[in-house]
Amino acid sequence: MIKVLLADDQALVRAGFRALIDAEPDLEVVGEAGDGLEAVRLAALTHPDVVLMDIRMPGVDGLEATRRIAADPALADIRVVILTTFELDEYVFEALRTGASGFLVKDTEPVDLLRGIRAVAAGDALLSPSVTRRVIGEFATPGGRAAQPPQEPDPRLNQLTEREREVMVLVGEGLSNDEIATRLLISPATAKTHVSRTMLKLAARDRAQLVVLAYEAGLIRPGWLA
Repeated sequence: MIKVLLADDQALVRAGFRALIDAEPDLEVVGEAGDGLEAVRLAALTHPDVVLMDIRMPGVDGLEATRRIAADPALADIRVVILTTFELDEYVFEALRTGASGFLVKDTEPVDLLRGIRAVAAGDALLSPSVTRRVIGEFATPGGRAAQPPQEPDPRLNQLTEREREVMVLVGEGLSNDEIATRLLISPATAKTHVSRTMLKLAARDRAQLVVLAYEAGLIRPGWLA
């Protein structure tokens, strides 16, 4: 059973998500929060597999709540999915940077929402290649609205093998393990191993953070992608 925590300041939105999720035999809503502070408290209390987190909530917002959950070692295996009204939201990239595993727009089709919850619970990131390019291109690159000042190269990158750097670039493009395997002419199991080792060496929480690190390290830029 995949346990889900809902965090949204609109009761009607939470009720709709609950009805959809609880109707599935393998999904269960274990709590509802109307603000970020309550979301963090309930995350610690119920230890869900996935938190559906609205960005804009009164008091402690979804961004800060995501940061607190990601920073707590006791909650390290909880995955946060950001709920936003618009794909190109300036807070989305920052949420990914601080530990979110991906995001969904609130008008996502029900079947895609359920598929997304299951995917994140299984360890995948909710970042399609097209959305990844748009979000990173808009907010993470030089001149982007949320771009950070140039930083020194992350010394952890020196730990990566040439193959692991290749894999990191492909993860940054939004490719799945199977797609990486096809591109590099290796088996899916080998691709998964390379991704796992790269995440471990870089202390990346999940694939979403690996995407962020790939762009911030300059290993890939939106203009390079077709």
